Formats: sequence, C-alpha cells, structure tokens
Amino acid sequence: HLQLVESGGGLVQPGGSLTLSCKLSGFTLDRYAIGWFRQAPGKEREGVSCISSRGNFTNYRDSVKGRFIISKDNAKNTAYLQMNSLKPEDAATYYCAAIDPMYGSTYVESRWYDEQAYDYWGQGTQVTVSS
Repeated sequence: HLQLVESGGGLVQPGGSLTLSCKLSGFTLDRYAIGWFRQAPGKEREGVSCISSRGNFTNYRDSVKGRFIISKDNAKNTAYLQMNSLKPEDAATYYCAAIDPMYGSTYVESRWYDEQAYDYWGQGTQVTVSS
C-alpha cells in the first residue's frame, strides 16, 4: 500500500525559503515519478514541478522557474521541493503525488502538470507567505 506524507510547510515571510518533503512508504521511490501540486483557496489545483523516477527529467511551471528546485533522495525514499524567494501568490496547500511505474517516461514528460496523470496522493501541507 503506497503512502505519501508531506511535511515542511509553515509560515514564511515574502522572500523567504521553505523546503517541503514527501516521504514515500510501501514502495521504493526510484520507481516513481513524483509531482508537486498546489491549491490555493478558491482556485484549482495546479502542477508545480515534477521529477522522473530516475531523476533525469524535471520540469516546473513558469511562475516558479528559477525559484523552486525539485529533487529526490532514493536512499531516504523522500522527494523534496526547495522553494526560494517565496511570494504571497505561492501560498497554498502543497501536495506531492506519484505516477504508477507502469507509465513510461513519455507519459511522465507529456503529462507531468496534469493531476489526472497521478495515481497516488499525499494529504498536503500548508504554506503561508505573509509578512
């Protein structure tokens, strides 16, 4: 039974940094592509970033490029989202999600931003950006 648990959210001032963690249990991380999504109140959930199972593919939504960094540590079975230069518009509940390994790299790379492509979800962690 695959589980994902996010942590690391909190309150940060504009311009500050946070690193979110996504701990996988039940299966090994090196088989799964991991995506980060976020949802602000009253808005749809949106894809933020993705890293492939082997870590050779990453992508970001335009608004976070150059500020966020996605990574994974297979030995710790944990994926990360390092968020720098945070803005008030980054405030949201952040979710990590995993794509089943039966889907190949083409699927991941073409649908990384689409929540329908993901099979497993964490419960979310809240990020607040405010002075």
